[in-house]
Amino acid sequence: MLDAPVKQHLIDPEICIRCNTCEATCPVDAITHDDNNYVVDAAKCNFCMDCIPPCPTGSIDNWFVVNKVFSIEDQFSWLELPPKPPEAETSTADALDDEAQHLLDEAHTGAGGHVPAPASAAKPRINLFNRAKPAIATVTGNLRITAPDTDSDVRHIILDFGTVAFPLLEGQSIGIVPPGRDANGRSHTMRLYSIASPRDGERPNTNNLAITVKRVHEPRDDGTMFAGIASNFLCDLTLGATIEVIGPFGATFLMPDDPDADIVMICTGTGSAPFRGFTERRRRTASTPRGRLHLYFGARTPGELPYFGPLQRLPETLIVKELVYSRIPEQPREYVQDRMRSRSASLAALLAKDTLHIYICGVHGLESGAEAALTDIAANAGLDWSALRARMRAEGRFHVETY
Repeated sequence: MLDAPVKQHLIDPEICIRCNTCEATCPVDAITHDDNNYVVDAAKCNFCMDCIPPCPTGSIDNWFVVNKVFSIEDQFSWLELPPKPPEAETSTADALDDEAQHLLDEAHTGAGGHVPAPASAAKPRINLFNRAKPAIATVTGNLRITAPDTDSDVRHIILDFGTVAFPLLEGQSIGIVPPGRDANGRSHTMRLYSIASPRDGERPNTNNLAITVKRVHEPRDDGTMFAGIASNFLCDLTLGATIEVIGPFGATFLMPDDPDADIVMICTGTGSAPFRGFTERRRRTASTPRGRLHLYFGARTPGELPYFGPLQRLPETLIVKELVYSRIPEQPREYVQDRMRSRSASLAALLAKDTLHIYICGVHGLESGAEAALTDIAANAGLDWSALRARMRAEGRFHVETY
């Protein structure tokens, strides 16, 4: 029996994708990281819960009642959470558990919180390589996939792992740390990139993968230009260059293997990366799939839409393509949510199916627009979107990754 049980907030290193949202959000600097893990300092954490809603994986939702707290050094060494101690048999411990659950329930109101993987998804391998022991990949392709006369420089970068096994599933991500140090002398923060390939590689049975990277080169308010450290490093890679890769990450934003699954994929820009993997997987494995893919993909112009050319060649029997543009000269602006509303009949029919999976990937504004459209479409069909969304989340059929 514990004499004075203590509640401790912990991060699951097996699920965490090292996106840095928790550390950036924490108002008391209780969260920090090393080259391996993100951890919580028990001496600083005041259980404010600010870190809970932004976490895209739910790895942040771990609460242990312990007699002796786990130190930061303990947590840095973990590859997975230790076994949870037996629940204390005191009213104090019960109160702590009740309090944690109440706070979590409040924090998870809205879009945040853990969503399970689809029931039919394959089991992912996670965190096989870290900063201390990364996988070394060779660049075997670096192709611009937007028109050369546009300002949007998006690259399809192919990384080959040679004889090193790097198992992956559609929807997972990898981590890349750009070389050099930041202004404080620390290694740069790891950047995450969604894998744009199916699980068996760019070609079947090849030990490689692709990522979709947009070069960031934007004017600041003071007139100077901001150049993204990681994006420019990656976009400038030459064939034969080698880089360090961490991961793979992600255990929930996974493709269902069920051929009956209807999959609605909503994206903008490089948010299309995981959906390229989804599409290639379905194309290779299901010659007559009973479920269909439905892609709602937004860009300013056709020239700025990544993978525009290859998308044109995909048959309608495989994928319904809704390519939406907001900056076509002499045409009204159209956004993804506008096209969704114009296709309300087909989307309403899909919402009524228990085989429907919805994925949203792109900039933050995309999520709110898509949610508003789905709310209207469901209401017009006599459905309660909030209730349906909650059920789909619980069943691993509604996933959001925005940045």
